[in-house]
Amino acid sequence: MGVIQYIVDLGASVMLPIVILILGLVLGQGIGKSLRAGITIGIGFVGINLVISLLTENLGAAAEAMAENFNLGLNVVDLGWPGTSPMAWASDLGLIAIPVAIGVNIVMLVLKMTRVVNVDIWNIWHMAFTGAIVQTATGSFYMGILGVVVHAILAYKLGDMFGSVTDEYFGLEGISIPHGSSAYMGIFASPIDDLIEKIPGVNKINITSDKIEQRLGVLGQPTIVGAFLGLVIGLLAGYEIGDSLQLAIQMAAVMVLMPMVVKLIMEGLIPISEAARNLLDKHFKGSELRIGLDPALLLGDAQVIAASLIFVPLTILIAVIVPGNQVLPFGDLATIGFFIAMAVGVHKGNLFRTLISGSVIMFITIWISNQMITLQTMLGQNVGLVGAGERVSSLDQAGSPITYLLANGLTFEMGMGFFIILALYIAAFVYTFIKYKRNTLYVETEELEGDELGEGISRNQEA
Repeated sequence: MGVIQYIVDLGASVMLPIVILILGLVLGQGIGKSLRAGITIGIGFVGINLVISLLTENLGAAAEAMAENFNLGLNVVDLGWPGTSPMAWASDLGLIAIPVAIGVNIVMLVLKMTRVVNVDIWNIWHMAFTGAIVQTATGSFYMGILGVVVHAILAYKLGDMFGSVTDEYFGLEGISIPHGSSAYMGIFASPIDDLIEKIPGVNKINITSDKIEQRLGVLGQPTIVGAFLGLVIGLLAGYEIGDSLQLAIQMAAVMVLMPMVVKLIMEGLIPISEAARNLLDKHFKGSELRIGLDPALLLGDAQVIAASLIFVPLTILIAVIVPGNQVLPFGDLATIGFFIAMAVGVHKGNLFRTLISGSVIMFITIWISNQMITLQTMLGQNVGLVGAGERVSSLDQAGSPITYLLANGLTFEMGMGFFIILALYIAAFVYTFIKYKRNTLYVETEELEGDELGEGISRNQEA
């Protein structure tokens, strides 16, 4: 446990290269290729952290100023994932969640319940947080373990369910994004997308940054769009013109830099994913292994970044209209793209549809995080990270339906809101799962027919 704690404390940019190095060696890539892959991925994550820091330090401050400027009266601050993940790691279940989540992954792979091989050990903090909240709510350590197990099972299945999205839209072939708010909130996008498709006229609306660029020419390029959105956010925050212009250039930089650092990560992953595929094809034909990684990879898409900037002021507006809400979105505003990234992929980059499903996602997230204030505050105080008299919450992970439903369901605190969220989440999950199974069956049928056709041609040629 001491060794694991030491590695965890080094952060994702060191932890993930170590995992990739070990995985590369196991897959027979040799020390040279494995080391290069690990270091390249580490460099990519350092780059992502720098860009996210650019967001949190500049866009986050502007978001806070915007909230104060409009005097919204929301008195519980959203700590964001930077303030929430330390609570998970510092809890009783922090380090124990790692072997538990890995064990669940191995069992599911053996039983062919998932194709995801999760190497993103750092983001197991999401599962650890669920377990810690369940333990706080029930007072039972073993119930907390159950929370970790359930969250892990759902996460790996979500990685499978959105495999076609990460392959086809994001171009991350063989990669899975099972962690974080992207996956567990993305299930709402699928039924919403199909519903919009059935509405005449509305189903024809398709707004993307590429189409904006076509219409506006140079003014529609991602850098210009990023600069414009940054300028608007600065002005809404009450910044002076000079400060607003600085924020505009910083957001333009994010639009350019994020795809570049994501490419670095992919460069490191390609040899590992190919080796894994070759090994499985050799021993388990058709297994189609997927490498589970950080949802930060999805932020390399221009549509995700554009939607993220749009949702900064929009999320604050949604927070005002959520009934009884006390949570001021702050810590997670700069990385709001994590919540809506999978929805962007489901909608194939259509920003119009993303605005609709993203608004639903953020409404549910904020409502849940408001219900979790007491439990997250208790957890924070238990691990010594929240002082007496303080009240805290977070959109990521306290806004998770998985965490909320487990904590309240296991303590039988089931009001009307609980049953509404339960019904919505189960319906969206089942709908998305059925759609995934149909797509999988269709692909397998196409491949089988293709193989049979190939065999028939070969027999004819031989004849």
